[in-house]
Amino acid sequence: DFVADRTHDGKAFRMLCIIDEFSRESLAIRVARKLKATDVIEALCELFVSRGIPAHIRSDNGPEFVAEALRDWIATVGARTAYIEPGSPWENGYCESFNSKLRDELLEGEQFSTLYEAQVLIERWRRHYNEVRPHSSIGYRPPAPETILLPASALSYAALRPAQTLAD
Repeated sequence: DFVADRTHDGKAFRMLCIIDEFSRESLAIRVARKLKATDVIEALCELFVSRGIPAHIRSDNGPEFVAEALRDWIATVGARTAYIEPGSPWENGYCESFNSKLRDELLEGEQFSTLYEAQVLIERWRRHYNEVRPHSSIGYRPPAPETILLPASALSYAALRPAQTLAD
């Protein structure tokens, strides 16, 4: 989905927000003055290379998402589109919720001087959202913590004992 904002000088910029519905992880936020279907393809291509090709891509019916080039590319790589019905944002609830949090937690409280500043601060917020910020929908844990600590009960007894040396 897309979110729009402005820099301090009044110039508009857009954010392409890509999230994983299952994990709730924010996979990418592209920030630019203009974003077209080719920018969506580029962002998805990078994610497909690093994470694999998903079964479906859910989006609204915005011109960037229904562009023939994007539809053809998605079909060529083996994914499918899952467009929401026009005027039905509840069908894309995870993304709408994410967009609301982005606006409430960052955009409403920041005034970006430049596009570059917006890119840096938005990426910093995205990493915090993924790695630190607790999410009520997934048991008050972050979706992609920087480090995953297993509870002691999940470790085998051998892992809890000190290592034995040959001299023992």
